Amino acid sequence: MSQSVPRIGVIGTGHWGRNHLRNFDALGALAAFSDTRSAAVAEFSKTYPKATAFADPDELLRHGPLDGVVIATPAATHGELVRRALGAGKHVFVEKPLCLDVAEAVALRDEARRRGLLLMVGHLLLYHPGFLAVKRTVKAGSLGKLRYIYSNRLSLGKIRREENALWSFAPHDISMILALLEALPVQITATGGNYLDNRVADTTLSHLTFADGVQAHVFVSWLHPYKEQKLVVVGQDGMLVFDDTRPAREKVLLYRHNVGWNGELPVISRAEAESVPFDDTEPLQIECRAFIDAISTKGMIPSDADEGIRVLRVLDACHRSIATGTRITLENGNGAHSAPARG
Repeated sequence: MSQSVPRIGVIGTGHWGRNHLRNFDALGALAAFSDTRSAAVAEFSKTYPKATAFADPDELLRHGPLDGVVIATPAATHGELVRRALGAGKHVFVEKPLCLDVAEAVALRDEARRRGLLLMVGHLLLYHPGFLAVKRTVKAGSLGKLRYIYSNRLSLGKIRREENALWSFAPHDISMILALLEALPVQITATGGNYLDNRVADTTLSHLTFADGVQAHVFVSWLHPYKEQKLVVVGQDGMLVFDDTRPAREKVLLYRHNVGWNGELPVISRAEAESVPFDDTEPLQIECRAFIDAISTKGMIPSDADEGIRVLRVLDACHRSIATGTRITLENGNGAHSAPARG
C-alpha cells in the first residue's frame, strides 16, 4: 500500500460495513477491520488477506498504523465508539446517525476539534451524483422560488427492532432537504405508527416548516409493498424529481410545468420531462474517497460534524413530536434533547 494513502480500519462488517470494506480496499486504503462475529472475521480475512483482522474494536483502535476508522455498527453504539476512536487519535467516519443524543453529538464534535481530528457522518446521498445534479439545478435557479419538497423512502424491510423507521431511514432525506434549503426548519410535526412491535414505529410522517414559507415532508416506512426512494422539489418555475430506483437516464427529471392565472382561473402549462445528466459513479465510492481526501488535505466535506448535528436536531424534534403528539419549535439552533431510538 502506498504510504501517501491514509490507512483505514472498518469497525463492523455487516449489511453496510462490507460495502465499506470493498470500497476502501478498491481505493488502496483498507488496512484493518473488526467484527465481534468470528464467522465474519473468518470470511473477510479470506476476501481481504492484506487487512489485519480483529475481534475487538478496541484492539483495532490500538492498531498504530491506522489514520482513520469507519464505524458501521448499530446506531445505539455510535456515540461511544466515536468517543473511543477520537480518544485513540483516529479520524472518524461514522455511519448515520452521528449518535442518538444532540448534546452528545455536540460534545463529540468539540472533542474532534480539540484533537484536530476529522469527524464525518455517513449521509451518503449528499455524495450521490444524482442528488448533486438536483442541487446544481436548484442553485442555478431553474425551478425559481422553491415552494415545497417531499421525500419518500419506503420498502418491505429491512425491519429493525433496535431503532425505528425514522432513525433508520429519515436521516438521508433530512440531510438532502437541509442541504437544498440551507436552513433548519422552524417548526416540526411528526406522527408514527407501531404495527409489528408496539415499541418501534414502522412508519413515520414528518412535516417541516421553514422560515421562508417552504414546506417539506418526509414519509418513511419498512412496511410498504414496494421500494420507493424519491425526492420531489417543486418551485415556481418548474419541478424536479430524483428517483433513485430508476435507471441513470431517468433518475433525475426536470419538469418545466408552470401554473399561471387567467383571471380567477388557474392555467396549467405542462412540459415534457427533461433528463438531467450526471456521472453515474457509485455514491459510496465518492463518499469513501472524500474521507480519504479530507484526511490527506484537511479539506472541507459536506457531511461534517456540524451537518450531522443539524440532521440530528431535526430527527430529535421529529421523535419528540411523535412521542408527545405536539408541534415542536426549533429556536435558532439552541437547545439539546435526548433522542432514544425506540418508540
